[in-house]
Amino acid sequence: MKNEPVVVQRTYNASVKAVWEAITDLEKMQQWYFPMLEEFEPEVGFETRFDVATPDKVYVHIWKIKEVIPFKKISYEWKFGGYPGDSVVSWELFQDGGRTSLVLTHTGIETFRGDLHPDLARDNFVAGWTDFVGTKLKGYVEDQTEE
Repeated sequence: MKNEPVVVQRTYNASVKAVWEAITDLEKMQQWYFPMLEEFEPEVGFETRFDVATPDKVYVHIWKIKEVIPFKKISYEWKFGGYPGDSVVSWELFQDGGRTSLVLTHTGIETFRGDLHPDLARDNFVAGWTDFVGTKLKGYVEDQTEE
């Protein structure tokens, strides 16, 4: 079982402010991340839960904000209702000239017991985060910047 965190790093042709808003503003998050997310506040202690349906299952996502450093970092605990495990997702932003570098780190994935729950296996998180951070967020913030 691999215990290393999933780390995905990307650089966007967008300002830190634009990327920060994309990962912390509910309406913007709904556009590129989780459309079914009904509430989100980038404040320590804020909790939310929402359902993500697949053809065979519904996964209850449970988040609790652990750390917020505006325009630099946000971290939240991430659990799945009805499944073991507790993980932490951290988004860190770095100004890179006129661009922004983002480092996403997801620790604790092994606690989801992907060996027993294949949908929650590490490889699925690698693929999911690569898509979210590398394709969806990139497209969203860079399209917003061009307008």
